[in-house]
Formats: sequence, C-alpha cells, structure tokens
Amino acid sequence: MASPVATLSIFFMYIFTVRQGPRLMEAQKAMDISAAIVIYNAGLVLLSAYMCYEFLVTSILAGYSYVCQPTNYSNDPLALRMANVCWWYFFSKIIELVDTGFHILRKRPVSFLHAYHHSTMLLNWWLGVKYVAGGQSWFLAMLNTFVHVIMYSYYALSALGPSVRPYLWWKKYLTILQLSQFVAVVIHTGTNMLQPDCEFPQGFNYAVFMYAISLIVLFTNFYIKTYNKKASQKTS
Repeated sequence: MASPVATLSIFFMYIFTVRQGPRLMEAQKAMDISAAIVIYNAGLVLLSAYMCYEFLVTSILAGYSYVCQPTNYSNDPLALRMANVCWWYFFSKIIELVDTGFHILRKRPVSFLHAYHHSTMLLNWWLGVKYVAGGQSWFLAMLNTFVHVIMYSYYALSALGPSVRPYLWWKKYLTILQLSQFVAVVIHTGTNMLQPDCEFPQGFNYAVFMYAISLIVLFTNFYIKTYNKKASQKTS
C-alpha cells in the first residue's frame, strides 16, 4: 500500500491479458477446468462471507452511522480491525481477476462490463484502502461481499455440470440483486453528499456515486439484452 506501482502493474497486465489472451487461445482448444473453477468459487464464497461478517460486526461494535461516518485513522483496535478487512476486500479484487483468466482459457467472451468492473474495482479499492480504510466506504463493501457470497455460490454450482444447471433458475434474480446493491450505494452515498459538515472526503463520495451510476447503466443493459431478449424469443 505504500506505493501504487504494484497495483498499477497488475492493472496493466490485466488489460494486456484481456486484449491478447483471446488471440493466443484462437489456435487452442477450450480447456476443461471445471474442478479448478469449483474450488476457486468455493474459496471466494468463504472469503466473502468472512469479509461480510467483519464489515457488519466491526461497524456495529464501532457504532458506525449510515448517514455520515468519517474514517477513524487512529490505532483504536476497532479502527484497525476495519482497516484490516478493507485491505482483504482490496486483495479479493486481485484474486477475482483470475475469473477473467478462466473465461479466456475456456474461450468464453470477456465482455466490456466484465473487464471494466474487475479492472476499475482494483484501482478504486487501492485508493480506498490507502486513504479511507473504513468510514463511509464500509457500507458498499459490506453489501458487495454479501452479494458475492450468493454470486460465487451460483458460479460454483454452475461449474458442477449440466445435472445441476436446471436448479439454477435464479440467475435472473442474482442480476437483480446486483443491480439493487448499486442502487443502495447511490442512495447511501447521495445521502452522505448532502451532509456538508460530514468529515468523510466528499471527493470519494462523488467518485463512488458516479461509479455506481455507471454500473447501474451497464448492468441494466446486460439485464435487458440477456433476459428481455430471451423472453421475446420464447413468445415469438
């Protein structure tokens, strides 16, 4: 965390992989890595559950406010506990880049939404941990880890094979849950932006607000293309 060099290096390697990976796989067969995907996603379910628990419990013990919560930069044990889980949350964003590698190895398309979300979360949360490890930022991280428990459970089950997929009818509702979290972040951050005396840096509030808006637009577009298209095909 002392320097952005390592994180920026990972970011540019990720962008390079997204651009060049599919080209390198053109002459190769799609790899069957289902076992690795199940283990990977199961691990992220456990990590996400741990982080969600830490965000929730630490915020309650520290008496965090949902309206305005400045960052505690002291060596108070609860402040350090919150900073610790914020760091794990940032580190999880590095781990999640592996998901793109799985897409490429299986010769699955890497959408703009996928690459945008993974790459920008990496940069956003380096800044978050560096400058505001805790405070107002705990809310969106807690929501996201809760959603990820469900999301990575879905991915792990889906990788088990065709016999399980008929029971995964709830993918559509997972997308709705993802959209709901972004709406909640916009409301939460927007409320904090209206508190002129709040000591949490407003620049971070504006950045989070606009970023959440961008994800709402992209995920809404994904929802319409994926589910409305399927519904129209069934009725035609």
